[in-house]
Amino acid sequence: MPVRKVLIVDDSVTDRQFLVDELSKRGYLCVAAQSGDEAIAKAKTESPDLILMDIVMPGTNGYQATRAITRDAATSHIPVILCSGRSQDTDQIWGKRQGAKEYLVKPINLQELAAKIAAIG
Repeated sequence: MPVRKVLIVDDSVTDRQFLVDELSKRGYLCVAAQSGDEAIAKAKTESPDLILMDIVMPGTNGYQATRAITRDAATSHIPVILCSGRSQDTDQIWGKRQGAKEYLVKPINLQELAAKIAAIG
């Protein structure tokens, strides 16, 4: 199924808006959330085809939100790509153990992001 609707989760207004702007230009319908809790709720109400999830956020972090989304029967079909400034191999391994399909290190390379979205969709 092609990716049409993307939920972008980041507590940074700048990072969130950058991804919304760039993906909108490429024809994706973008929905935004600023916290892990909001991401979990919007995953259920918005039914996105893909979630781009930051890790370091106050409250429910991206690892916790990814785990909740990928282990809930209502949302487990939605692929998650973690997008974080954390670049250690252990961060990437832990992210995939939480259910993420991919992991991108910030600043996001738009060509790499496009390739990963194409591979998923």
